[in-house]
Amino acid sequence: MQDCIARYDSPETVFYLDPPYWGTTGYGEAFSFDNYVRMAELAQTSKGKFVISINDHPEIREVFEGLTCHNVSITYTVGGSHNAAKRDELIFTSK
Repeated sequence: MQDCIARYDSPETVFYLDPPYWGTTGYGEAFSFDNYVRMAELAQTSKGKFVISINDHPEIREVFEGLTCHNVSITYTVGGSHNAAKRDELIFTSK
């Protein structure tokens, strides 16, 4: 992640990051909390603009504090519409 951002970082760049939801399983890859910390640091210090979508979790709100937070209600339909569930998702934006 850091290498890609460093390579393409400019005032004209918009980065969209959609990391695994914190506190959930089933992604098949380890994704430590340090990755969210680094993501927040990059969003606050890079030249480019950032849009980061993630699940609503107190620890996530804390690590991304300082970015603009938009709370969006969504309906998950994983496994079909008969499994629909209302959830909140956070969209953090920089600058």
